[in-house]
Amino acid sequence: MRLYIAEKPSLGRAIAAVLPKPHTAAEGHIRVGNGDVVTWCIGHLLEQAEPDAYDPRYKRWNLADLPIRVDQWQLKPRKGGAKQLAVIRKLLKGASEIVHAGDPDREGQLLVDEVLDHLKLSATLKGQAKRLLISDLNPPAVKRALANLKANREFAPLSVSALARSRADWQYGMNLSRAYTLLGQQAGYQGVLSVGRVQTPVLGLVVRRDEAIEAFQPKPYYQLDALIPHAEGLIRARWQPSEACARWLDEEGRVLSRGLAENVAGRIAGQDATVTESEHKEKPQGAPLPYSLSALQIDAAKAFGLSAQEVLACAQSLYEKHKAITYPRSDCRYLPKEHFSEAADVCRAIERSAPDLKAGVEGADLSRRSRAWNDAKVSAHHAIIPTPKGVSPQSLSAKEARVYGLIARQYLMQFFPPARFAESRLAFEIGGGQFLAKGRTLVFPGWRALLGKGVKTEEAESKGEAKGEAPQALPPLTVGEVLRCERGEIKDCMTEPPKAFTEATLLQAMTGIARFVRDESLKGILRETDGLGTEATRAGILDLLFKRGLLSRQGKAIRSTESGRGLIHALPEEASYPDMTAHWERQLQDIADKQFGYAPFMADLEGRIEALIAGLKQGGVPPSLRGLKSAAPAKRRFRRKGVKRAKKTPSQ
Repeated sequence: MRLYIAEKPSLGRAIAAVLPKPHTAAEGHIRVGNGDVVTWCIGHLLEQAEPDAYDPRYKRWNLADLPIRVDQWQLKPRKGGAKQLAVIRKLLKGASEIVHAGDPDREGQLLVDEVLDHLKLSATLKGQAKRLLISDLNPPAVKRALANLKANREFAPLSVSALARSRADWQYGMNLSRAYTLLGQQAGYQGVLSVGRVQTPVLGLVVRRDEAIEAFQPKPYYQLDALIPHAEGLIRARWQPSEACARWLDEEGRVLSRGLAENVAGRIAGQDATVTESEHKEKPQGAPLPYSLSALQIDAAKAFGLSAQEVLACAQSLYEKHKAITYPRSDCRYLPKEHFSEAADVCRAIERSAPDLKAGVEGADLSRRSRAWNDAKVSAHHAIIPTPKGVSPQSLSAKEARVYGLIARQYLMQFFPPARFAESRLAFEIGGGQFLAKGRTLVFPGWRALLGKGVKTEEAESKGEAKGEAPQALPPLTVGEVLRCERGEIKDCMTEPPKAFTEATLLQAMTGIARFVRDESLKGILRETDGLGTEATRAGILDLLFKRGLLSRQGKAIRSTESGRGLIHALPEEASYPDMTAHWERQLQDIADKQFGYAPFMADLEGRIEALIAGLKQGGVPPSLRGLKSAAPAKRRFRRKGVKRAKKTPSQ
């Protein structure tokens, strides 16, 4: 009997669907017509054992026992995982061949491999195991994958890399969380000061932003516009100070002297304005891609104020309970080409499920193929889109309906033409000074016709529409043409502090974390990865920081608490910046590529932890932890019975 072990039930059912019939569904598996069996994990069925599993004395937190070192690692069934683990154990006894069908990535490789090792699969069967790589659940794609099985042993380095990450996270988080919590207790703080490879750099981002806001000293600056009448209206052209004015400018080129601005304004009034540059072009803007989970969370936070955890819970319910959307924890924004043939069915489902999108469905050109359909860019999972099944609107909660509406709208955009903007640029010479006017106006809405009032995509905002700049239409003047400057207009401005993080902007920072890395050589590593955390863990990481009282919400703003700041200032700098995560990622990728070993990676980490703990024992309670008030537990904003949450440990 050939036993297929999928990563999750939906993948298991997709595999079974293309295998010989009849099918017999049973507890945790499906038996197909030729006697083969398909079973599945439910994500990670196993997790790292707690420290007291290695030594009972570790049940009590004690600084003298740190660092905790592990020689023989142990796994235990996750809560709710023991039943399915027992199903797989029983099926393995009757298997003559194993097919590993985890997701085609590092974690997917480890997820099934660790089950086989934990259940003590014989060396013979393990050595002969096959690897099935599926990123598209459409039947034709699954059939092709089944016809192209690989040897599972070829993917062992991926599994080792994921194992190193898991164990390193455990050691780093468990030891440092205990150490700083114990030091906090010595200072009278009652709460957990958790430390992790991902959560701590996120906390560091917020702490540094908050402190920059508080330290900010507003300064006046001045903008000078030349007002130039023409036949169709008035042109506003901004003064571009020359190098001779450098001593009156700040580092961003803003004019700090009102006297200078007044002098220039006086010189240009009534003077000729000669056109020195004239550019006019129509620029298309293609539809934004369908959603990954992070992109969905960002847009839902901006449009509806939903938290990352709320969006994840809604998406999980839409997927598991309603079967209305595809797999939600995806980091991909592209679709397999074969899904294009389902467009008509999906659009009919959208019309039934979200009646307010009826006009969008009717306006969709289903012969139009956007850049979203690209097999080469589909990773372990494709983008989140509606399924052809649809759902009754009455069966959805208000939040679920909003999340579904965003997903459906983004899908419909793929069948609309690009928006088109008229972009213009005019440069003038007036009284010896240089002035620049820019114009950008929408001439054809295209996909933007689907944007509801107040709802913008992340991509739309990145184009400048959200900056509060008043658009102006500029006439098609020719170089050398001379107009007359009516006068100069000075605007008194004040520099503004950085904006506090919101749920949306913090998620954007996590996905674009490379810009916060200090070491230039490491920036590219985080650009090539998914950023800080993964699609499946970011919501849980933020939730944990709120739960621990290290972050708090003030309206839409996310702020660091006193204890959050105290922890960041108590930690070595390397722990609170994403550089360390980038360094780990580089080494983990090297392990996957057989360019680096598990043993030196772990040895280096253990050495760092030992040095950190030794320094803490010698230095005592850090000053920033003294006098901290105990954190109040965060209120839960959202809870749905039966909706699963990603389990997080202090390590992340």
